[in-house]
Amino acid sequence: MTAASLSSPRSELGHFLRTRRARLRPSDVGLPEGARRRTPGLRREEVAQLADVGVSWYTWLEQGRDIHVSEPFLERLAQALRLTPTERAHLFALAQGRPAASPLIAPAGVSEALQRVLDVHPFPALVATMRWDYLAWNTAAVRLYGDFSKLTPALRNGLWRLFTDPDRRRMIPAWEQNARASVQRFRLDAARSADRSAFDELAAALSRVSPEFARWWGDHDVVEVGEGSKELLHSDVGLVRFDYVTLTQAEPDGRVLRVTFYSPQAGESEERTRRLFGPITR
Repeated sequence: MTAASLSSPRSELGHFLRTRRARLRPSDVGLPEGARRRTPGLRREEVAQLADVGVSWYTWLEQGRDIHVSEPFLERLAQALRLTPTERAHLFALAQGRPAASPLIAPAGVSEALQRVLDVHPFPALVATMRWDYLAWNTAAVRLYGDFSKLTPALRNGLWRLFTDPDRRRMIPAWEQNARASVQRFRLDAARSADRSAFDELAAALSRVSPEFARWWGDHDVVEVGEGSKELLHSDVGLVRFDYVTLTQAEPDGRVLRVTFYSPQAGESEERTRRLFGPITR
């Protein structure tokens, strides 16, 4: 066996599965201990039973054979081996060459460290879930968009506000272009989630109240944007052009959060933000 084969994804997958299997006792997964075992951990037959797959098929996977495995099978295998969210993502990356779909977990706030990072940023900064539910924000974001804490959790959603809040709509000169692109991004996020029911629920609710959303949702277009520029018309200072960048943070509990930082463009926009957010330090 060559060094290259030892480090191939399939070989890594086999080693990963064997080590995860070895750390489990039958009692950990609800199976009887049975007779004394020559090696620690579960037997291949037991893992195959738990994952509802043939023993030969699972054995081939551990041996690093080049066989096709489906997402449902990998989900059952992750559950059978009691994998953590990080280990589950690693399993999908090794078996399919891509990350696993992200699980959607109900919002539960952010860490104190992340909130401090938001608070020291002099311009708007927000944290949202993959479903676009706002979890955290800083003072500058409140001055720009209003106080999120006064909204109920159900209304504290970026897509819902974009289509149902008249004030938010008036703030965006290129509202139609922005809103259409947002629908396309949201559809891509829904497809990447392990459970898209909450996405479809929000889409159905928006389709009932917004003909524009219903029309664009029906187009099935997708787009991915991680950074760009945005024009916002603020009632106190006028038009402000922001650059923004969105960073992704994977949480230990399996959530994937998006942290978006705004920064005004140099010149007139920067001058106007001084009146909104105070002195600018570089």
